Amino acid sequence: MKTLIKNGILIDGTGAPGAPGSLLVEDERIVAVGQVDPGADVDAVVDAGGLAIVPGFVDTHSHSDLEVFKDPELAPKLRQGVTTEILGQDGISMAPLPQRFISPWRKNLAGLDGDKDDFDWNYGTTENYLKLLEKNGSGTNLCYLVPHGNVRMEARGLGSGIADEAELQRMRDILSRELDAGGFGYSTGLIYMPCAYADTREMVETCKVAAKYDVPFVIHQRSEADTIVDSMHEVINIGRDSGVKVHFSHFKLCGKNNAHLFPQVIELLEQAQKEGIRVSFDQYPYVAGSTMLGVILPPWAHDGGTDKLVERLGSAEDRKRMVHDITNGIHGWDNFVAFAGLDGIFVTSVKTSRNTDAVGKNLVELGRMRGKDPLEATFDLLRDEENAVGMVDFYGLEEHVKTLISRPEMNVCTDGLLGGTPHPRVYGAFPRVLGKYVREEKVLPLHEAVRKMTGRPAEVFGIKERGVLRPGNYADVVIFDPETVIDKGTFTEPRQFPEGIAHVFVNGAHTINAGHLDKKALAGKVLRKK
Repeated sequence: MKTLIKNGILIDGTGAPGAPGSLLVEDERIVAVGQVDPGADVDAVVDAGGLAIVPGFVDTHSHSDLEVFKDPELAPKLRQGVTTEILGQDGISMAPLPQRFISPWRKNLAGLDGDKDDFDWNYGTTENYLKLLEKNGSGTNLCYLVPHGNVRMEARGLGSGIADEAELQRMRDILSRELDAGGFGYSTGLIYMPCAYADTREMVETCKVAAKYDVPFVIHQRSEADTIVDSMHEVINIGRDSGVKVHFSHFKLCGKNNAHLFPQVIELLEQAQKEGIRVSFDQYPYVAGSTMLGVILPPWAHDGGTDKLVERLGSAEDRKRMVHDITNGIHGWDNFVAFAGLDGIFVTSVKTSRNTDAVGKNLVELGRMRGKDPLEATFDLLRDEENAVGMVDFYGLEEHVKTLISRPEMNVCTDGLLGGTPHPRVYGAFPRVLGKYVREEKVLPLHEAVRKMTGRPAEVFGIKERGVLRPGNYADVVIFDPETVIDKGTFTEPRQFPEGIAHVFVNGAHTINAGHLDKKALAGKVLRKK
């Protein structure tokens, strides 16, 4: 199958400005770029009509890990131009998963990635999980990070405590085994259990393995709020002491009361670079985030996993202690209630039908609806739903979003949680950058924004033969209108596809044609790091 994409503005993903030209695709690969003579045997012609022709977008922070088995085409991603997603984020994901931990791990994972009963959870390893993905098929290409929490669980269970030398060696061995299966990096989320129980030594010792494999350490750091400076020092020290490449997940500063820390945050990024520590980060272009509601609880409440958490939520004494810690804070713990406020945290998803009325309500409204104190009503919800509750929290400043988008370390991501009433970034993060921050606000030029969505993330994660329009590369291609592209989703009605994305090709397959999705075209591949 030979396809000519003609009459467009080629922006190749290297950071070079666009230029008029065409693209010739044969089967899965790009065979010619620029002023193309297709010959007489072209099977299809797509006239770009002066629109931008760019590489497919790479979403470096995705939560499609389980959703792909429910909705293989992954329409929210394809319709905004994403052709490659990186799964296994935040240190808690699908594999490795020893059989004895399946039940508690499903509950632990549900708030981020959802749950699925009609699914065989007995796959055990990353290698077998990737085989399941291949058998299932997907609309996008899928990469996987090996998650720290899964590694720690296999080595020492779900309890708190510091790993001893024997446990550290088990973690190193497990991480090596899973990276051998094709992992593109090593992730952690130091606000999520059991990752949060790890000390810096554990992270340094395991990151030495990631450094040996030359893959990035992808980290939701311990604090993005009051103690972010201390947290960044920890991450930079991990990079220095282990030699690993550091990639901050969804980089931001939470809490308007913490705005005075922003110059120090930027200074630490620059200091690390001067030291030779390789640092990058991804960012979604919004002043609100999204995660599991259980993060509002202090870390001790999660000790031992979800079943123990549910027990504590049923204890009046433990609830009293939770209220005290949320009200007064714990040094080093990101207190979401403190920086977002009870009225700035909204329920986005639940597991059971009996609490669907909570979706879309903030915690103050939830308390009013239940006739209880907001925290008590929230504890009830988390107990009844076994912690499988999603949330959106409003935390930031628009000026910080703009500054970070323009930083050289930055690439775009969605961090998209797909269940319930999701964050609008699931449907529109990439078009929002192109429409709001490039066209409307002129924060950065179009060719640089495209690089941050394509060539740069492919380089950071070592994704070969993708991210740049070059002969021999895979034909992941997006055609969009720079004059109209924009996100449409809102926080009240997030499930809206963007405007301006005209065509998407995945491995040469014309998956989005004139804005319409071909649901039969599951053209994505499971990629493995070599």
